[in-house]
Amino acid sequence: MSEVSMQAGDDALPRVINRVLEFENGSAIGHYTLWEGGQYCAIFTRRGIVGCGAYHVPTMEHFGQAVAIARGTPQNPLVQPEDLYSAKIVEASRQAQDLGIRVGDTGREAVEKLLAAG
Repeated sequence: MSEVSMQAGDDALPRVINRVLEFENGSAIGHYTLWEGGQYCAIFTRRGIVGCGAYHVPTMEHFGQAVAIARGTPQNPLVQPEDLYSAKIVEASRQAQDLGIRVGDTGREAVEKLLAAG
């Protein structure tokens, strides 16, 4: 897919990376952004997003978006989209819940449900 950074080099910041991720129910776009002192990551499907705590569920829900959120910790941050695979979903919009996503699902389970609904 693509990688964009403001300067040359593998460790240049800020950096935005997108790549195709394969799942049992299809493909999705893995995304992460890095800047000095911060990062966020997400997996995008046709029907919705599985992301880190940077996403605000009430706002996404207001706009009709299916979004499921996992949160990292300072000891175990969510940096790369693959970090979401085993992370537990802690919050989901009503639209995501309507697609079968539940608090306690893994990020991988949530992505598979979004892909199956797509």
